[in-house]
Amino acid sequence: MSHAADHLTVVDHPLVQHKLTIMRDKGTPTAVFRQLLREISQLLAYEVTRGLPMTTKEIQTPMQTMSAPTLDGKKLALISILRAGNGLLDGVLELIPSARVGFVGLYRDEETLKPVQYYFKVPEALDDRLVIAVDPMLATGNSSVAAIDLLKEAGATNIRFLCLLAAPEGVARMREAHPDVPIVTAALDEKLNEVGYIVPGLGDAGDRMFGTK
Repeated sequence: MSHAADHLTVVDHPLVQHKLTIMRDKGTPTAVFRQLLREISQLLAYEVTRGLPMTTKEIQTPMQTMSAPTLDGKKLALISILRAGNGLLDGVLELIPSARVGFVGLYRDEETLKPVQYYFKVPEALDDRLVIAVDPMLATGNSSVAAIDLLKEAGATNIRFLCLLAAPEGVARMREAHPDVPIVTAALDEKLNEVGYIVPGLGDAGDRMFGTK
C-alpha cells in the first residue's frame, strides 16, 4: 500500500519500511547498506512503474493461443543522478533490464549549496520514453530540479522521480519547479538541518554506499 498527496507518493509497504530502518542505523555496514539499497530500489521500482502503457500480443501457452498483456512503446529511460543514484539504478535495472540508461553528474557547491554540472549523457528519443530519474536523497531539491531541467532540455516530457528519502523542503522545491514530475519515495522525513542534510535521514547515501567515510 502507498499513500499519495498530489504529486508525492510515499511507499509504506512493510518490507520497504523495515529495510529502510536498517539502512538508517549508523551501525549498518557498507556491504549490507548497499544490498538493502538494491532490494529497496526494486520495491520502489514496482511503485514508480505503476501505470506503464500496455498493449497485447498473441502468444501460445502450453494450453492454447491467447492475447496477452505486454509493455507498450519505447523502452523506458533510467537516469542516475551521480554518484549516489547508481545505488538505486542497480536495483531498478534488475527489474527492468531492457531499460536505456543515462547519467547526470551534479555536485553540490558546499558554499552556495547550488548544483554544478560535470557530466551529462542520456539515451536518444527521450520525448518518446518514460524517464525515471533516480537519486536516494531529495534534500534541498536543488540538484534534483537542475537534473530535471537538463532532462527537459534534452526532450523528456514524461518524467518521474524516484528517491529513498525526501525532506519537505525538497518536495516543495520540486513541486514549485516541476509540478508535472511525480515523486515516489520510501519516507518523507522531518526537515533539513542547517547544512542541508535530511533529518533524521541516514547520513550521506553516497558515502555509506561506497564506504568513502
